[in-house]
Amino acid sequence: MIRRVLACSAAAALFAGCVSAPMGGEEAPAPHVVLVAGDEEYRSEEALPMLARILEETHGFRTTVLFSTDPETGFIDPENQTHIPGFEHVAEADLVVLFVRFRELPDEQMKLFVDHVRSGGPVLGIRTATHAFSYTRDPESPYADWSWNSSDWPGGFGRQVLGETWVAHHGAHGSQSTRGVPVAPDHPVLTGVEDVWGPTDVYAVRDLPADATVLMEGAVLDGMQPTSRPVEGSLNDPRMPIVWVREDVPDGPRRLLCSTIGAATDFRSEDLRRMFVNACFWLLGREEDIPARADVRPILDYEPSDFGFGGYVRGVLPVDDP
Repeated sequence: MIRRVLACSAAAALFAGCVSAPMGGEEAPAPHVVLVAGDEEYRSEEALPMLARILEETHGFRTTVLFSTDPETGFIDPENQTHIPGFEHVAEADLVVLFVRFRELPDEQMKLFVDHVRSGGPVLGIRTATHAFSYTRDPESPYADWSWNSSDWPGGFGRQVLGETWVAHHGAHGSQSTRGVPVAPDHPVLTGVEDVWGPTDVYAVRDLPADATVLMEGAVLDGMQPTSRPVEGSLNDPRMPIVWVREDVPDGPRRLLCSTIGAATDFRSEDLRRMFVNACFWLLGREEDIPARADVRPILDYEPSDFGFGGYVRGVLPVDDP
């Protein structure tokens, strides 16, 4: 029986709704993964429901997906930076998947995420999560130092917790794509992961913390096809990290993974989806349950929109699944 749902409208075939259900019998509930979508450019509102469906229906997790919405219409609105209904579910999350950009949440909501992080709760940060928060409206908020450009807590949540904040695009955004190059192939998160490519560009990373373990670097490709060749010169010498992990962050997560590749169109890559599914097992301390080659086939048809500002699909409501 479905316990609760925060999902996309079934009427929009582009989107996949996500459900949260208790396990049957006397078994302990499956881990609860709360996925938070809220970025203006990379269509997190399309990618995360698809990922949640795979986690739930193929791998047995419970999932809840939260969206930035317009408080007047209730429609999903990635451009609304202050309104994510249902955020109370973060308080009961075993794992938070964060794919947001420049959000400024009410203090009572932000406290729930801060408490999750400071209690050691695991976090998976995707793409714009490095600059997840921006406090421009209320610089006196007790959470203003979590802003991406904080000087009091340099780099805020991105730098201090994930390991890096927003720096720059590394290469030509929109004309140079990314080939993932595994550099720690024996790590559990990369089990069965060999072929990662995405049309988004590499993000610049200045200096990761000493405790970060880089799993994958990004080769900048001179074109927007998987067959495009790597750019010659300084863009790839050295290559930038695009996936890394940290463990036992001071006053932070027991485990976290940050990936700067992960737009909705990047999720067409089977091995990128596999990496994120593996990551959820690892982040929850269940690496022994990672399949040799995890099944990551989308549950519903997946035809993501191209990345770009203003390109989100209008008129979609988060509604209960039937």
